[in-house]
Amino acid sequence: MHQRTPAAHVYPLPTVCPTPPEPGGAGTIGPRPEYPRTENDVSAVTPDLNARHGLNPPHSEVVAACREIQPGKALDMGCGGGRNAVYLGQLGFEVTAVDVNPGGLAMLQSIIDAEGLSKVEARLYDINEAALDADYDFIACTVTLMFLNPACVDAVIADMQQHTKPGGHNLIVVAMDTDAYPCPMNFPFTAKPDQMKKMYAGWELVKYNEDVGTMHNGARLQFATMLARKPS
Repeated sequence: MHQRTPAAHVYPLPTVCPTPPEPGGAGTIGPRPEYPRTENDVSAVTPDLNARHGLNPPHSEVVAACREIQPGKALDMGCGGGRNAVYLGQLGFEVTAVDVNPGGLAMLQSIIDAEGLSKVEARLYDINEAALDADYDFIACTVTLMFLNPACVDAVIADMQQHTKPGGHNLIVVAMDTDAYPCPMNFPFTAKPDQMKKMYAGWELVKYNEDVGTMHNGARLQFATMLARKPS
């Protein structure tokens, strides 16, 4: 995927946002909503480059997905400072990490340079464009969709699907807004019940749930979590 100058992002990433937890977890404050990790999720990679460079641990659903799939060509959508990209690179994935935030990409590039992570590449890219130009074995889009222009989400997901290799996987974690649990945060986009499942009709749903978590302020929030495999 060649470098392009991104179009103006309709919904820029906030500088500080409450951190949505995994079900039963406790939130913190960080640069973008993420899940905290538990001891059972701690990665076995050595050394722990995330900790060395002050990154949050990789998303627990990325860690779990990597127990199901073999290293290949991966895309980390909305990579931020690179917590998932660094982890995937250590596991042997060839990673393209994209974000619209130059600051986060600069942080990731400094880690790539310091650690010699030759399999990880940081690229400036506006996900709203839905204009991927390479195919991937694994596309991770964790707590990213809710920051996009809602009018672009369908096209973004269709683009992800089109650029997933046969037998490849998509991982999505996205906040929901439901009657039972109205979303307490003003995300531009939130998923409706079964929305992600319906968008991946015809794919094998390796994992799908719409579990509820408790935020640091006591608010209850649902997330759609999905690992889907494209037919071979």
